Amino acid sequence: MHNSLKHNWRYTMTTSPESEHPIKAYGYAARDTSGSLSPLTFSRRATGEKDVRFKVLYCGICHSDLHLIKNDWGFTKYPVTPGHEIVGVVTEVGSKVEKFKIGEIVGVGYLVGSCRSCQNCVSDYEQYCPTYVSTSGFTYFDGTQTYGGYSDHMVSDEHFVLRWPENLPLDAGAPLLCAGITTYSPLRYYGLDKPGMKVGVVGLGGLGHVAVKMAKAFGAEVTVFSTSTAKKQEAIEGLKADHFINSKDEQQMQAARGTLDGFIDTVSAIHPISPLLSTLTTNGKLILLGIPEKPLELSAASLVLGRKTVAGSNVGGIKETQEMLDFAAEHGITADVEVIPIDYVNTAMERLLKSDVKYRFVIDVANSLKAE
Repeated sequence: MHNSLKHNWRYTMTTSPESEHPIKAYGYAARDTSGSLSPLTFSRRATGEKDVRFKVLYCGICHSDLHLIKNDWGFTKYPVTPGHEIVGVVTEVGSKVEKFKIGEIVGVGYLVGSCRSCQNCVSDYEQYCPTYVSTSGFTYFDGTQTYGGYSDHMVSDEHFVLRWPENLPLDAGAPLLCAGITTYSPLRYYGLDKPGMKVGVVGLGGLGHVAVKMAKAFGAEVTVFSTSTAKKQEAIEGLKADHFINSKDEQQMQAARGTLDGFIDTVSAIHPISPLLSTLTTNGKLILLGIPEKPLELSAASLVLGRKTVAGSNVGGIKETQEMLDFAAEHGITADVEVIPIDYVNTAMERLLKSDVKYRFVIDVANSLKAE
């Protein structure tokens, strides 16, 4: 997703991507801050005793992929192959793999490694491990860089591989590996997963539209907040939200004061949060999922005078991600997707920058990525 640890960038390229591992791989990579993606031949490690190797079928495009390829966070090492919403079919398993067999459909999300021994890891919060390894652009434990799902195949320790539910579509389900868990986890942790809870969702993009679906599946009464009145029809008719509020309309905001139990705020641009806090009931919670470039302004009084909470959340651990996939399959939750061939990826990135997608691009890797 969007979190990042600068300490993880200890990788220095002493060999070419193509020669550092024995297994040849092929994908699309950015080579500089233009973010332009083009074919790259690289390599992946041999299948270890606890590894699962799989052919990539679909990979979603997350907004954080855009930040990664353009070095917006200041630590991208090129070449970088993005992609952490990956669904594929198992082609090889290591001798000590217990959970997966050849031919099974699997997923890999934002994580491919963690220390497995710290308090976060043993509590199934691998995403908060101080030395977690992200699926693309991070340094793996062997010192080489991780390459994501815009590629022909992946290899991962089985701990970080997810079982794909039988009735969950592969293409429209892929974004759940990021957008799904990123919204499911805070709804669960902060107690907004109970029938009758009044939940607000700020921003109706890749994360926001899934947040609406998750909250509705939990039985919540959902209000979408947006600065764009054009999104009202999408929210009410398309996503079955219960209410829509134009957050620029003072009358509508005033009428909503003190009515909501919690907010899922998916906006990563600078935006005022005090008006959102005013719509929370006593003990209400505003949970931030986006990371704006500059600090948000916050009045202490807006928290103190109502025992309100501003909190954050980042993706989810492996156990919870599996729970989320099973929940999504049970409730028929998928992302709204536009499936594209991989050679369209640069145009897709340009459109994503303009929010010109409803609501998630998914690359049909298996049918469009051909080794040159």
